Amino acid sequence: PPPPPSLRAHPAPAPEPWQREILRIVRKVSQYFYPQKQTQVMNEGWATFWHYTILNHLYDEGKVTERFMLEFLHSHTNVVFQPPYNSPWYSGINPYALGFAMFQDIKRICQSPTDEDKYWFPDIAGSDWLETLHFAMRDFKDESFISQFLSPKVMRDFRFFTVLDDDRHNYLEISAIHNEEGYREIRSKLSSQYNLSNLEPNIQVWNVDLRGDRSLTLRYIPHNRAPLDKGRKEVLKHVHRLWGFDVMLEQQNEDGSVELLERCPPRMNML
Repeated sequence: PPPPPSLRAHPAPAPEPWQREILRIVRKVSQYFYPQKQTQVMNEGWATFWHYTILNHLYDEGKVTERFMLEFLHSHTNVVFQPPYNSPWYSGINPYALGFAMFQDIKRICQSPTDEDKYWFPDIAGSDWLETLHFAMRDFKDESFISQFLSPKVMRDFRFFTVLDDDRHNYLEISAIHNEEGYREIRSKLSSQYNLSNLEPNIQVWNVDLRGDRSLTLRYIPHNRAPLDKGRKEVLKHVHRLWGFDVMLEQQNEDGSVELLERCPPRMNML
């Protein structure tokens, strides 16, 4: 992530030009890649969809051989393979597989819509598939793309279901299956998994004591009571090195109370 705003606005005293330049570079690179993280499913799905579509078109016109197509299909199948949830190779949802399946499905809904498609997607069922795909590609990111275009058919093909893992209970609950209510919940929950605010810790610059000891206070606001990783101590060391003065990391709890998680350099009487 880019350096906190305070490190850019109030850097350590008399920083060397090369130090400022490194912060600037890290900030610019992070800003450039931030949008990329929000369109991984769409980017990979768009690439595999058109790779598959164009090469099949070339084969139909006799421009490529069967041997070439077999090699391509072997590679393509490996790329879009989605292991089942109980497979030892499962490591989450393959963005290539989901993106490709969704773009293929949008084309199908436009060309040959079923009654189910017309019920769930009345605005695009039977429409021009190329225009619809370009609309989806231009105007959506992963979170909104899934929320808008994930169909019951794709959910069934991937055998999606939702598991509720509440840290306040000692059991897991299957909270959504393949019915209308379940489809809507699966789509909502899967969409939220691609919301970066749910994936990255919400740590804000809370206070900078410029007229006192110049200490920097960061505050963590948990999402669904998720604790910070144990590596926070090492991260705080790097922040302290950049800031040059004491750095404190607090956590704001659900009841509004605030607790000190870490301080760098540590003070035994405060932890």
